[in-house]
Amino acid sequence: MQTRGRMFDDLSQLMTNAMGVAQGARGEAENAMKGMIDRWLADRDFVTREEFDAVRIMAQKAREENAALKSRLDALEKDAAGNKSV
Repeated sequence: MQTRGRMFDDLSQLMTNAMGVAQGARGEAENAMKGMIDRWLADRDFVTREEFDAVRIMAQKAREENAALKSRLDALEKDAAGNKSV
């Protein structure tokens, strides 16, 4: 009976070690896959979300500035046209 308990203990230890190895292999595989995907994306010149958001904000600001300048230009042209007719 003592031998049987020892056998189960050994089998349990073996399974625990196997699970540890499997988890380690899984982590290495995930890291390798992430590295490959990162390199693939970098080769495709994709931008990060942060870069995209920064450019979007800059474009919005430029549109707002253009609208303000257009309004000023329209007012100046209207004023210049009014001064010519006088």
